[in-house]
Amino acid sequence: MGFVKVEQQGHVGILTIDRQEALNALNSQVLNDLDAAIDEVAANEDIYVVILTGAGRSFVAGADIGEMRDLTSIEGKKFGVHGGGVFLKLENMAKPVIAAVNGFALGGGNELCMACDIRLASEKAKFGQPEVGLGITPGFAGTQRLPRIVGISKAMELILTAKTISAAEAKAIGLVSEVYPPEELMGKAMELAQAICANAQIAVQESKRCIRMGMQTDITTGSAFEAEAFGVCFGTEDQTEGMSAFLEKRAEKHFQNK
Repeated sequence: MGFVKVEQQGHVGILTIDRQEALNALNSQVLNDLDAAIDEVAANEDIYVVILTGAGRSFVAGADIGEMRDLTSIEGKKFGVHGGGVFLKLENMAKPVIAAVNGFALGGGNELCMACDIRLASEKAKFGQPEVGLGITPGFAGTQRLPRIVGISKAMELILTAKTISAAEAKAIGLVSEVYPPEELMGKAMELAQAICANAQIAVQESKRCIRMGMQTDITTGSAFEAEAFGVCFGTEDQTEGMSAFLEKRAEKHFQNK
């Protein structure tokens, strides 16, 4: 995994895309490395939450235009399927994923951060889907995730104009949750990750699953997913511990993820 570094701090896994000479642009090898890194953190039972970020001054500046320029229609589709599949794997991982967007998140970079569950940004971050200015559409589900996150009108505006927006505007339209000074970004991401780690992880993962599945269906079906997850949690030791701590007015909890 030469272009993606995997670290662990406590129960938090940190994935850092590191191809700084190309502003962390996504070529086939970066996508392969990211795919393998996702598998690694997903399989590590000691990691509860994942933070995804970029090395240097860019989160991910986009897909690699040098690799894409001479692709045929069939090759272009194959590349889109490849990247889209990796992003879906990230989105569907049971563990919550926090994007710490430290710089450019353009094209494939914006699509990558949208596949994460929570997005935090540096004040220096820039977001956009510039593809139509390159003669193509977004290729890693940007046309699908962006309207789900910011609404159809704003998604149409951003994609069809190919404009770049600031971190402050990204927060204003709901693309990111919070914006921090650059030097505080990773610390704040870690604080958030640790706050999630402190809770019952079966309940955390079931909650993520319900949100993700529910956003793709009607509220009746989504409510059925939630009722099922609610019931599953009542079969766990953590439910007994959490409610016992509440009734005993005990701040300390001993979740076992069982």
